[in-house]
Amino acid sequence: MRKTFNKLVRDKIPEIITAHGEIATVRTLDDDEFKRELIKKLGEEYREFLEDNSSEELADIIEVVEALKSIIATPAEVERIRAEKAEQRGTFEHRIFLEYTDD
Repeated sequence: MRKTFNKLVRDKIPEIITAHGEIATVRTLDDDEFKRELIKKLGEEYREFLEDNSSEELADIIEVVEALKSIIATPAEVERIRAEKAEQRGTFEHRIFLEYTDD
């Protein structure tokens, strides 16, 4: 019986499928497709994290973000921007929750 997925998967998934006696039909995405599918995957992983705030789901999000870093800019460029924002606007270390402002 054929199961259709049409989604980005981790590199070893085809091997795992084959080890279970199934045949996986795959293709390699071009840069534009890869970026689009990573963005979709980020949404999928985010939704899963909302349902299950586990370290496993967080690790999945980080894996997708790491892949996105490599195609949107160099990892060094992303880190430079992150550090600049941390310097200018801070981080989340102090857990500040803005309730409201008044004029």
